[in-house]
Amino acid sequence: MLADAVRVARWAAVDRSTVTGPGTARERAAAALGLTPPQVHTAWDRARLAGLVEIHGDTVRPGWRLRAWDRDDSAALRGWVALLDAWSLAHPAPPGAEPAAVAEVVEAVPQVLSLLQLSAGPVLVPALLDLLRQRVAELREQRCEVPYPDAGPDAGPDARPDAGRAAPAPEGAAGPPAPDGTAKPPAPDALPGLLDWALEGLASVGALTLGDGQATLTPLGNWAVWVKLEQICVAAQSPAGHIEQSAEDMLRGCVRLTPGPARAEYRAWLAARPAGKAVTELLAVARGDDALLRGLAFEALRVVGAAAEAEVRAAAGEPSLRPYALLWLAEHEGADPDEAPDVLTREETTWLWVDTAAAVVDHGESDLLVRHLESAVQGTVPALLDEVRRVGHPRTVQVLVALAAAHPDPALAKAVRRAAFQVHTGGS
Repeated sequence: MLADAVRVARWAAVDRSTVTGPGTARERAAAALGLTPPQVHTAWDRARLAGLVEIHGDTVRPGWRLRAWDRDDSAALRGWVALLDAWSLAHPAPPGAEPAAVAEVVEAVPQVLSLLQLSAGPVLVPALLDLLRQRVAELREQRCEVPYPDAGPDAGPDARPDAGRAAPAPEGAAGPPAPDGTAKPPAPDALPGLLDWALEGLASVGALTLGDGQATLTPLGNWAVWVKLEQICVAAQSPAGHIEQSAEDMLRGCVRLTPGPARAEYRAWLAARPAGKAVTELLAVARGDDALLRGLAFEALRVVGAAAEAEVRAAAGEPSLRPYALLWLAEHEGADPDEAPDVLTREETTWLWVDTAAAVVDHGESDLLVRHLESAVQGTVPALLDEVRRVGHPRTVQVLVALAAAHPDPALAKAVRRAAFQVHTGGS
């Protein structure tokens, strides 16, 4: 379904050209790939809709799904689901179709797909049309596009909300009178034609097959519907109820949760929004001043998985995010979590130690800060203090002051306090 889209996306990423409209880029791609220009155009549209390419001005860059295509099955599946979600763009509506009716049908399609999945086999088109009519009627009722009951001849002008307006005619009824007094013919029923369009569009992206007056979900379409239902269930089971909040508020709500419930909350929050937008929000929180939220943001990014790889890899170039990003990438590439810290340099490990201590200072208790001292890789307090002074973490002074106040050993506390003073004054 996406083979040609992948080929065109790879060609465009190397050529750095958008394959749109008539012109040399499309012709070059067609010649290089052995496709016709219309085939290139269709494949390019699918590449964009499936997230295989990213357009930055006039420049084309490979999307994360394209980079992961040959080594990560989920990249291919997510790319296809993105194409399925955009079926109405991949298969434009018939010319002259009423936009409002088209929008209603697009909104009703998930129920049509659900019926096809529950039926576990072919479903006759008339049955699908009945369901479509019911769902469209529900959508109109939710928007209050239904006549209110007659309040009676004695009711005043305020007896009903639509007083003074003509109620919509029932389906199939004659329209309002024409200027010459004759009744207008009933409006043509657009739903059968729009259902045919929707089924053809879903078939064109591989979600179903069409037979003689019937439709059947493909195995891929059946899987996609199941995934959508699972996402709805995950989002509905948000343990802490933060799915509609910003990334920062969601992470703050997870501060007191243990790892298991926190991961469930991350999954629910992520299921309720596009992966790209979620990754951007989480990294924005990680760039903030709260070290605890920085760590939690990367825990949430572990739940995201491959969709976050490109942005996390870019974040590894930022000093404040680099240790977290390198650990994330190591684990994502299969390293044992206990061995992942080996990818960090001594300086990066020390920076992470200070950042974690800052999180404890802001959100933990003094005894936890003392225990954190034991996790330092330097082995001795003088060696730790010497390296801490050199890494230049912006919270170094606050961490050392808090550690000196919390530590029960007066001599050690004095040494830590002296180190804090030296960092504060710029001494050695």
